[in-house]
Amino acid sequence: MIKGGACGYEDIGKEGYGIGTVALSTPLFNNGQICGACYEIKCIENPKYCHPEHSLFVTATNLCPPNYYPASDNGGWCNPPREHFDIAYPAFNEIAEYNAGIVPIDYRRVPCQKQGGIRFTITGNPYFNLVSVWNVGGAGDVVRMLVKGNKKLKWTVMTRNWGQKWQTNAMMVGESLTFRVKASDGRTSTSWHVVPSNWQYGQTFEGKNFK
Repeated sequence: MIKGGACGYEDIGKEGYGIGTVALSTPLFNNGQICGACYEIKCIENPKYCHPEHSLFVTATNLCPPNYYPASDNGGWCNPPREHFDIAYPAFNEIAEYNAGIVPIDYRRVPCQKQGGIRFTITGNPYFNLVSVWNVGGAGDVVRMLVKGNKKLKWTVMTRNWGQKWQTNAMMVGESLTFRVKASDGRTSTSWHVVPSNWQYGQTFEGKNFK
């Protein structure tokens, strides 16, 4: 199992993120709001080590914590205000020679290409419901989450617990659930009655994804 670190993903291998993941320095991580966003990265300005003909496509799944003992240009690569991507060895090798260590890059946000629908994994207990949101296409990062049971007239706004885990104290057991997800690009996706009324904690359900 490869834990998803500060974003709260349970197993980035089984959840389809594979080696194409990255830990971001604090300015980019933005308190976990960027979790799930996708980037294209190219190695530049280093002809000895770069593979400039290759792009690396990654998903933000973790935080690269600061280390204030070394200087930000001599070991403290993730120290603010530096924008830094910490990339795993197999993925780094696609854009540069690994023994280069630190290389200059160009990067840009790109739409996330995901197979299947948005996944909702429900954990907790009847008095505290925690929903992990993953495999999000499009912008990839969720900024707002709502839930509605089939017996309720109004939507319940969920709050971010950490990363892409969202919580509510609303009683949801025994109800068919609908989730509404808003991404950072302003688009919303509503998965109507994606969770049947006989759901149980620990189960994962697949909803409507962004194109």
